[in-house]
Amino acid sequence: MDKRTDYRTEKDSIGEKKVPEDVYYGVQSLRAAENFHITGLNMHPEIINSLAYIKKAAAITNCEIGILDKDRATAIVQACDEIIEGKFHKDFIVDPIQGGAGTSLNMNANEVIANRAIEILGGKKGDYSVVNPNDHVNCGQSTNDVIPTAGKMTSLRLLRVLKEELLRLHKAFAQKAEEFDHVIKIGRTQMQDAVPIRLGQEFHAYSVAVLRDINRMDKAMDEMRFLNMGGTAIGTGINADKVYLNRIVPNLVEVSGMDFVQAFDLIDATQNLDPFVAVSGAIKACAVTLSKIANDLRLMSSGPRAGFGEINLPPKQNGSSIMPGKVNPVIPEVVNQVAFNVIGNDITITMAAEAGQLELNAFEPIIFYCMFQSIDTLAYAVRTFVDNCVSGITANEERCEELAENSIGLITAISPHVGYQKAADIAKKALKTGKSVRSLILEEDLMSKEELDCILNPVNMTEPGISGKNFLGKS
Repeated sequence: MDKRTDYRTEKDSIGEKKVPEDVYYGVQSLRAAENFHITGLNMHPEIINSLAYIKKAAAITNCEIGILDKDRATAIVQACDEIIEGKFHKDFIVDPIQGGAGTSLNMNANEVIANRAIEILGGKKGDYSVVNPNDHVNCGQSTNDVIPTAGKMTSLRLLRVLKEELLRLHKAFAQKAEEFDHVIKIGRTQMQDAVPIRLGQEFHAYSVAVLRDINRMDKAMDEMRFLNMGGTAIGTGINADKVYLNRIVPNLVEVSGMDFVQAFDLIDATQNLDPFVAVSGAIKACAVTLSKIANDLRLMSSGPRAGFGEINLPPKQNGSSIMPGKVNPVIPEVVNQVAFNVIGNDITITMAAEAGQLELNAFEPIIFYCMFQSIDTLAYAVRTFVDNCVSGITANEERCEELAENSIGLITAISPHVGYQKAADIAKKALKTGKSVRSLILEEDLMSKEELDCILNPVNMTEPGISGKNFLGKS
C-alpha cells in the first residue's frame, strides 16, 4: 500500500490526477499502470535504454535544426544519458503488455525524461512549462515510429548476447567432436539400430547445425536495421521537419553506436512488422535444433545401467527426493523447456504481426514481450548448456564399442559383399540366436577374417571407401 502523503496534481486530456511528488513518471504513465496490470513484470531494461537513445538523438536533431532550444536539449540529453547509465528505471512503471500500440511506454519515457530535465534546469517535477513531455521530449516523433525503432534496437542488442553464447556452443561441440573422433558406436534411425558412426561425427554435426542457426539469425537480424524514424504517425512524416527527417537516423547511429538506415518506404516500415517475424522464425529454428540435440544427449546418456549409456553427462544435482543416487539430465531438460516456450512465443509473434490493420499494427507490445523473452531465455539456456553440460560430457567407449559390435546394423556394411538376401538371412539369424553378425559370417565361411576385419574397420564403416567395394565377383 502506498503510504506517501506528498503528491503533485497533473492534468491530461482525461482530467486531473494526483501523482506522488518524488516520482519521475507522470499522469499518463500512472493511468497506464492502473489500466494494464497484466504480467506484473517490469519493462525490459534494454528497451528503456533504447528509448533513451532515441529521445537523445531526437533532442540533438531538433536542436541542430533550431526547433528545440539548447538549454532544453542539453537537459534532455543529460536525462537520457542518466537513464542509459541505469538510473530512473524504477520509474518506468507500465506493464510490458499494454493496449495502445506502445503509447503508454512512449509517454512513460517522455515523462521521466521531461521531469528529470526539469530538475536539471532548476524546476520542480510536474512543471511542464519548463520541459514538456509531448512538445519537447517527443518533438518530431510519434509512438508509431519510436516504439518499433526501440523494439528493433533492443532485439539487436539482445541478439548479440545470444549469438555470443551460440558461438561458444558451436566451439564446445567442435571440441567434443575432435575428442570423440575415435569412438565408434552404432547409429540409429527411427530408434532402431542402423549403421556404425563415430561419436565425434555426431558431435561435429551438432556444431555444424548450431553454426547454420547463427548464420540464419544473422540474415534475419539484417532486416532489423531498417527504421521508420521520421515517419511519425503513419509514415507520412506529419509534424516532422524535413531536415529532421534526414538527420534523425544518422544521429541515432551516432549516439547508439549501432548500424541503422532509414527505411526507403516509411509507410511500409510503419505498417508491417514482418522483420520481427523473420527474426522470431530464426530464433525458433535455433530452439528446435537445440531441443533435438538435447533429446539426443538425454537418450545417449540414459541409464546408467538400463539405457544406452554411451555418454556421461556431468552430474549437477540430485534427481529424486525418493530414489537415492538418481541423477537426471536436468540441463538438457531445461533446454527442451526453453525451446517449447520459444516455439509458443513465435506463434504469438506471428499472430500479432498478422493482426495489424491498415496503417499501423497495435500489437507491438506483445511482440516485444515474447521476442525479448525468447532471446533472453535462449541465451541463458545455451550458457548453462555449454558450462554445465556439453563441456563436461565424457564417452563410455567400451559401452559404445560393445553395442556397435553386437548390433545387427553391421550387416549393412556386409551386404554389398554377400548380397542383400543373404545379408538379410544373416541378420535374422543373428537376431534369433543372439550371435554376432561377425561370428555368423565366419561360421558360414562367407568371408575371410582378413576381409571381414577390413570391411568392419571403424573408419571404413563410417566413411566412404573400402566398405563400398564388392567382393561378390571374386573367384
